[in-house]
Amino acid sequence: MTSPDHKRTYQSEAENYDLLISREDYQGNLIQEIERIRGPKGLDIVDLGAGTGRLSKLLVGQAKSIISVDIAPAMLRIALNELGKTGCKNFLATAGDHRALPLADRTADLVISGWSICYLADWYPQTWKSELEKAFLEIGRTIRPGGSIILIETQGTGFYSPHPPLHLKGYFSYLEKAGFAFSWIRTDYKFVNLEEAEWISRFFFGDELADQVVQNKWVILPECTGFWVKNL
Repeated sequence: MTSPDHKRTYQSEAENYDLLISREDYQGNLIQEIERIRGPKGLDIVDLGAGTGRLSKLLVGQAKSIISVDIAPAMLRIALNELGKTGCKNFLATAGDHRALPLADRTADLVISGWSICYLADWYPQTWKSELEKAFLEIGRTIRPGGSIILIETQGTGFYSPHPPLHLKGYFSYLEKAGFAFSWIRTDYKFVNLEEAEWISRFFFGDELADQVVQNKWVILPECTGFWVKNL
């Protein structure tokens, strides 16, 4: 069995990815946790690795402004379309790498990144620490004094309590040593039917999880999601 190629997914299968995320967090726990950590009302926010705009859409109605940054133009095209549907005018989207952000100094009160910074650890196994250091230098340059950083990453798909992916444990340990506080919530997926659950799971997570979905008849797929927070 081969693992899904997420680089290719983000570049050329943005529509299918957007369908996947539309099924996650049917309980609405993400926005509640963000508001608990740092209320977004009136803040200038930068959403790094914004993808198709999942977090940006949740925050745009309360934020003073949002800049959505992603390395994949195909993802940003969907994000812009989705943000436009909200009727808000306080957003921009721009292509950029975490390690060289196309942003001015002291742009944001809140920098938030969901399911994205982890790829610097995943895709650069030999140099991941130096790649993370570059990214956090850029985040530090972008954020204002008194601002907050919120990183959101998976803590296990198909699990009812945290079960961090083995290949990301070094990254999570790095965040802890860097002074980030950790919490977690459930953001379960709810699919239309078992056929959709199997197809989407196989598309993004691979055969092993998809087979588990079928075996367990999971129309609701459990997902644990971690928050790492640092206030400056």
